[in-house]
Amino acid sequence: MEQLYKKRKGGIKTMPFIFANEVSEKLAVVGFSANMVSYLTQQLHMPLAKAANTLTNFGGTASLTPLIGAFLADAYIGRFWTIAAASFIYLIGMVSLTTSAALPAFRPQPCTAAEVCHSASAWQMAVLYASLLLAAVGAGGIRPSVVAFGAEQFGEGADERERVQTWSFFNWYYFCMGVSMLVAVTAVVYVQDNVGWGWGLGIPAAAMGISLASFIAGYPLYRMMEPAGSPFTRLAQVATAAVRKRRLQVPNSDPGLLYRNDELDKPISLTGKLVHSHGLRFFDKAAIVTQEDEIAGKPNLWRLSTVHRVEELKSVIRMAPIWAAGILVITAAAQQNTFSLQQARTMDRRFSRSSSFLIPPGSMTVFTMLSMLSTITLYDRILVPLTRRYTGLDRGISFLLRMGIGFAISALATLVAGFVELHRRHSAEAPLSVFWLVPQYALFGAAEAFTSIGHLEFFYDQAPESMRSTATALFWLSISAGSYASTLLVTVVHRYTAWLPDDINKGRLEYLYWIITGLQVINLAYYLLCATFYTYKPLMLKGADEKGYTGETMEVDLKTIA
Repeated sequence: MEQLYKKRKGGIKTMPFIFANEVSEKLAVVGFSANMVSYLTQQLHMPLAKAANTLTNFGGTASLTPLIGAFLADAYIGRFWTIAAASFIYLIGMVSLTTSAALPAFRPQPCTAAEVCHSASAWQMAVLYASLLLAAVGAGGIRPSVVAFGAEQFGEGADERERVQTWSFFNWYYFCMGVSMLVAVTAVVYVQDNVGWGWGLGIPAAAMGISLASFIAGYPLYRMMEPAGSPFTRLAQVATAAVRKRRLQVPNSDPGLLYRNDELDKPISLTGKLVHSHGLRFFDKAAIVTQEDEIAGKPNLWRLSTVHRVEELKSVIRMAPIWAAGILVITAAAQQNTFSLQQARTMDRRFSRSSSFLIPPGSMTVFTMLSMLSTITLYDRILVPLTRRYTGLDRGISFLLRMGIGFAISALATLVAGFVELHRRHSAEAPLSVFWLVPQYALFGAAEAFTSIGHLEFFYDQAPESMRSTATALFWLSISAGSYASTLLVTVVHRYTAWLPDDINKGRLEYLYWIITGLQVINLAYYLLCATFYTYKPLMLKGADEKGYTGETMEVDLKTIA
């Protein structure tokens, strides 16, 4: 199906509708995940380790489902309808979760410290898990599609103003998301701890309903790209064709002999086509023309692929090592909503010595949000204009450098967290102020501003344009893998050591933080190696080949134009 950008649509005027959807989704998910460990341990009477794993498993599932949502968006129903349908499913999950929190029948009987607390029954847990599953499915449609759909509103190509707006979009998209998370970890968490969980989950549910209506209301203004068929099928066709022709030799002297078909690639190369690159030469075999490659006068795509399609597969393969490097950063950050929250619960949470107001443990992530928002603002308003003069890049610094800085800050954050925990435990009889946790929360926020946005930029820029939602889903897949890695690490440590008892004052939580620090240092070295040898996607913009394709001299390397 031919892809068309509808003229005179898109641009800044669409941002309120798009941002409203993402803001509400984040308000909903953070509104219960930031403090959910308290709900699971205090209301459903789960052991701490099990509650922590339940929360990270939900985070992992909610970050795995974007692969399905992205596939549907890119291949069949488009990004707008994927977002709309997923928002509705998310809303159902939030309403169900709110109902289970508001009605006593869905929770075990309350108990005091002197009593034996009975855990939630099987059916009560089933309602909880079903609600979380619906929320995870809804998140799977929203998360990968909103980013690509929003960037799509600014167009693409050689226009400098549009390119700059695209990269600013990623910063302000994450900024708006951060503001929503800030509201969630302050106002919403306060309502949960002091008013009730029914109201505390009902507010995010209402916000989700409003965002769905807002997003649909913007329909006449959106610039939309029609789906271009299954990207996974195209990747499989290239791999199959290459294997079938594995004994053939790629023509070294003239890459122009490889198969090209602009008409065939038109639906998947809207703003430009990928041209031949020198790496991963095995897959070039799929573009070698033989007599057996046609069926009824048309190319058999399971035997013959265009150069553009071959380069699509190469781009995805090249992104994989960079993607993998982001997993451990998420593993480290996952501790904020579990063990860091438990640290806060044992500390002096008074706002000041003379104050009776206690800071809710779940609200400590406000310092992560404030740090992230401040870093994004300084980055976009000061660092980008300053570095642009020296690098010539529209985004100021490359996304690979941006991610590397974030990895280093994240390792520092867990190192600091270990030393703070050591000091907290030694001072347990005279509780430390909860503000001792601020440095680790702030460092995680700064790390996220560099790492997460850099990842989004990387996946959006380096992915083939017909696979933008699918590639963006890789960002959420790294979060999923990181969450599951956290679950695995906590499970192993809990099983084979005595470091993580329910009473953290009797454990050695600092050892877990330092293990994660060591893993992150190794991961940083791995990332620097991958970044050094990374090959950027070669792209020929439309209009650059008006005189015809002339081979390698027409290639435009994004190292120079991006």
